Amino acid sequence: MATHGGGGEYKDLVVFLAAAGVIVPLFNRLKISPVLGFLAAGVLLGPDGLARFADTAPWLSWLTISDATQIRSLSELGVAFLLFMIGLELSWERLRAMRKMVFGLGLTQVAVCTVALASVFVFMGQPLVSAAVLGMGLALSSTAVVMPVMAERGRIKTTAGRATFSILLAQDVVVAPILVTVTALAALAQSGVGGGDFDPAVLRPALLTLIPAAVGLALLIVLGRLVLRPMFRSVARAKATGQGQEMFIAASLLVVVGAGVAAQAAGLSMSLGALVAGLLLAETEFRREVEISIEPFKGLLLGVFFVGVGISLDLDAVAADPVAVFGLAAMLTLLKAGLIFGVARLWGLNNRTAIETALVLGPAGEFAFVILGAGLVEGIAAPAFTQTVLMAATISIFTIPLMALIADRLLKQAVPAVPDLPAEAMEPPSATSGQVLIVGYGRVGRLVGEMLTEHGQAFLAIDANPTTVAMGRKEGANVFYGDAGRTEMLEKCGIDTARAVVVTMDAPAKVDEVVVATRSLRPDLILIARARDHKHAARLYALGVTDAVPETTEASLQLAENTLIDLGVPMGLVLASIHERRDRFRKIFQEAMPGSDAVRSPRALRSTLRR
Repeated sequence: MATHGGGGEYKDLVVFLAAAGVIVPLFNRLKISPVLGFLAAGVLLGPDGLARFADTAPWLSWLTISDATQIRSLSELGVAFLLFMIGLELSWERLRAMRKMVFGLGLTQVAVCTVALASVFVFMGQPLVSAAVLGMGLALSSTAVVMPVMAERGRIKTTAGRATFSILLAQDVVVAPILVTVTALAALAQSGVGGGDFDPAVLRPALLTLIPAAVGLALLIVLGRLVLRPMFRSVARAKATGQGQEMFIAASLLVVVGAGVAAQAAGLSMSLGALVAGLLLAETEFRREVEISIEPFKGLLLGVFFVGVGISLDLDAVAADPVAVFGLAAMLTLLKAGLIFGVARLWGLNNRTAIETALVLGPAGEFAFVILGAGLVEGIAAPAFTQTVLMAATISIFTIPLMALIADRLLKQAVPAVPDLPAEAMEPPSATSGQVLIVGYGRVGRLVGEMLTEHGQAFLAIDANPTTVAMGRKEGANVFYGDAGRTEMLEKCGIDTARAVVVTMDAPAKVDEVVVATRSLRPDLILIARARDHKHAARLYALGVTDAVPETTEASLQLAENTLIDLGVPMGLVLASIHERRDRFRKIFQEAMPGSDAVRSPRALRSTLRR
C-alpha cells in the first residue's frame, strides 16, 4: 500500500465506494440483486481479476483492490450490522415463541447436515477428524447473503422467512460450540484417538472455554437491560434540543460495535453479540430511530462483505480443476437442500415452505471460512483438499440469489398454495344460514366482526393471508383461509344463505374481483364494499354493490365532524350536516349503477364532490 504514495492506504476503500456507487443503481435498474453485483465486483476488482494485469498496465492498480485483508476486516462489521437489524425486528418474547423452530428445527438441521456431509467426506477418503470439521463448517448457511435476498423478495415475514431465520439463528448460536469442538478434535488427534492412549484431561481447556462464553453472554444481556434505555433516553433529550442527531448515530454505532467486540472477547461471534444488542433495543421505544440511523452503514458494510467473498475466489485454482470445484459445489448445495427439505417436513412445515427454505439454505455460508480456517490452524484439516472445499463453498454462495429465483419459479408452477395453518382452518367452512360473510379479516374486517358480535349477528370471515387467519383463530374468531374471488369458495362459505357480504380488503382490484364473483351467485344479496376513493366507489356501484364506503370520503367526514364539535358547534347540527353530506355522496356514486338514468362522467363526479 505504501507504494501508492500519499493517501494510498485509502485507495481500496475509494475503489469499493466507487464500485458501490455504480453497481447498486445499475443492478436496481436491471432488477437484479445488488448482492450479485458486489460479488461480481469482488471477483473483477480483486487480485485474480483486473489486478493481475497491473504489471503491464500500472494504472490498473488504482482501479483494483490490492489488500483483501482490509476488506475482510470491514466485512465482519457488515454481518454484525445485519444481525443487529434483524434483532431490532424481534423481541425476547417473539424469540421465546420461536424456540421450537430455533432449537428444534435449527439444531436438527445442523446435526443432520453435519453427519451426512462428514460421511460423504469420509467416503471420499478424508480422515474422520478432518471430515467432521468439513461437515460442521459446510452445514452452516450464509446469514449475510440469505437474509438480504429474502428481504429483497419480501419473504422475511412469511412462514418460509421465519423458518429460514430460525435455522440461521440456530446456526449462529452453534458457531462457538463448533469452534470449541474443533479444538477438542485437535486434542483428540494429538493424543492418538483410537490408539488406546487417549487422556481425557486434554479436553479440559477446550471445555473450559464454554464458561467465559456463557458468562460473557449473560453479562451482555444484563448490562444491556440496565444501560441501553437510560443511554438512549439521554441522547434523545439532547436530540430534542437540536444538538443530538450526531450523538444518536454515534450511540447506535457504539451499541453495535461494542456488543460485537464484547461477544468476541467472551469467545462468541461478533454477529451474535450484535443480535443480542438488537434484541435488547427492540424492547425499547427507540428501536425505529436506531434502525433509521444504522441502515446506511449496514448496507455499505454488507457490500464490503460481499466484495470480500468475491475476492476470496481464486480463479487460477478454479481453472486448474473446474470439474472438481464446480462438482463439489453442486454436490454440497443439492445434498444440503435435500436434507433441509426432509428436516423441514419432519418438523411439520408444508411443501412450499420446505422447498423455499431448503433451496436458499442449501449453499454454504460465511462461517465455513471461519471453521475450516480454524481446522487448518489446528492442523486437522488437509490443506489442499480444504482449499478446494473453500472454493466450492464460495461458488455456492454465489448461487443463493439464483436458488431464491428457482424457488419462486418452482413454487408458482408446481406447488399449490397451502399455508401453515391449524387443520381446522383448512377444512371447508361450516357456514350456517343467515350469517354475514366478511371478506378480509385484517384490522377493518376484525372491527366489523366485533361490532356484529356485539349486536348478536353471526359472521364467517375469510382471508387469503395465513398469518391473519392464524391470529384470528387464536382469538376464537370463525375465520378460514381461502380466496373469496373464486365462486367455489363463496359457495363453501354459504353464500346461498348469507344475509350480507362485507368486503373489507384494501386492494381495489381484488375487491372488484370479489364483488363480481358475489354478484354472479347472488344478485339480490346485500353487498357492502370498501373503496379506495370516490373513483373506486363509482366503479363498485357500477359493478352492483349495495353500498360502497370510500376511505378518503369517510376520513374527511370524520375529520370535519370532530373539528366542528371541538369548535363548539352543537353536536346535533354537526351530525345532521354530516349525514346529509354522506347521503349526497352516496347519491352521486349510485348514479353510476347499472340502469341509472343519469350516469355522470368522471369529470362531473369530481366537480360535484369538490362542491
